[in-house]
Amino acid sequence: MKTGRRTVAAAAFVAALGLSVLNAPTAQAADTGIIVSDLVINDNGKSIVVGTTKRVYPTFTFNLTLPAGYSTADPFRYDVFVYLYHGDLKGKAVKDGENIIPPSGTTCYERDAKHARCEGELFIDPHPTKYSVDSNSDATTWKTAIGLTLFTRDDQLKTHETETRPYTVQLKRAARTTTNATPEPVSKGKKVTVTGKVTRANWSTKKYDAYSGRTVSLQFRAKGAKTYKTLKKATSNGTGNLKTTVTAGVDGYYRWVYYGNSTTGSATSTADYVDVR
Repeated sequence: MKTGRRTVAAAAFVAALGLSVLNAPTAQAADTGIIVSDLVINDNGKSIVVGTTKRVYPTFTFNLTLPAGYSTADPFRYDVFVYLYHGDLKGKAVKDGENIIPPSGTTCYERDAKHARCEGELFIDPHPTKYSVDSNSDATTWKTAIGLTLFTRDDQLKTHETETRPYTVQLKRAARTTTNATPEPVSKGKKVTVTGKVTRANWSTKKYDAYSGRTVSLQFRAKGAKTYKTLKKATSNGTGNLKTTVTAGVDGYYRWVYYGNSTTGSATSTADYVDVR
């Protein structure tokens, strides 16, 4: 059975976080008795890759156990907020909504009166007016926290607590690669020049910048084949450009593949077909 739950937009979450975590009286910062277990974020901690315009919604799931006096039949008396953060959880950045990746909403499915299986999505918007990824230094390891809240029957705050978990997720800047193989067509045994470029997202400017000094693999798939094979590797120059030559043998597709690193995601270019005659 699906339980109706509060869903929270990013702005609302940050406002609630600042109020209940940073400004709540000490007497309210007590153990709620809510138990969150088996938390999984973005396919067991898979890296989250973000570009310059597209919103990203990493998923999460967890099991929920409610304390005495609370039931899954009354979902408006409790809330669970799963979110990512880096830096000081109690710092000014949290209050201002920076360095936080909030949830866009959570839905729970009742198992019985005290237990539920919950799922939801985090919310990352690289738009310049947002805060989560407004600096390239945000491409780092993010930690996990859970906000747990109980409400009275008249919808007033009863108590709130924040739990941190030893669960981390790597946030990475998106990369792009391009490929151009010439001449087209080409005579068998002649040289094919394959150029391209590797760039990555700049979260400060919201543009893709040249990514120099990267080792990128040139791959080839013969016409009719199902898999690509790496022919050679090249290093991007100061403007992110790539260039190498290969000998034409059979018709097929060329592409550049960058495998990423600790701060940058992987990228595979659109393949360029060359006809060999």
